[in-house]
Amino acid sequence: MSKQLMAALLLRMASYNGSDTRRIDHALKVYGYAQMIGGNEEMPAPVRANLLMAAVLHDIGIHNAEAKYHSAAGRYQEIEGPPVARAILEELGVPVEMAERVYFLVGHHHSYTQVDGPDFQALIEADFLVNIEEDGLSKESAASIGEKYFRTESGKALLSSLFGVSAE
Repeated sequence: MSKQLMAALLLRMASYNGSDTRRIDHALKVYGYAQMIGGNEEMPAPVRANLLMAAVLHDIGIHNAEAKYHSAAGRYQEIEGPPVARAILEELGVPVEMAERVYFLVGHHHSYTQVDGPDFQALIEADFLVNIEEDGLSKESAASIGEKYFRTESGKALLSSLFGVSAE
């Protein structure tokens, strides 16, 4: 994936979210942690590209979920996110095979029992790292999340350094 494509995707996500800087900041933080995890886990380039695109777009359906269901619950984000992601990725000319995986990740990023690849695992961990901080979760809650959902060595290391908990 080219740097130009990623820059365009980031700009498109920010534009879509408009003045909702909280959502933009969240996506950027998840993207940053996904870069760290994906890079340190030595994912193949196409898998890492899917991870990074999904990290940018993972919550892109939240505004539609709030408008349609009056809720930002994960299940509604999973319903509303893929159509928005599809429109953005088609506009940017992302190859269909890559885009299909991103739609899947966006549409399942709260379905923790359906993890089917390293990109999915890294996306979940990156999102949790940001959510733990943004939600002000306790050390005990962070440890519980780590034990239940963290599998990568990089994600576990970040969880430990950021929140002082082990994911063993």
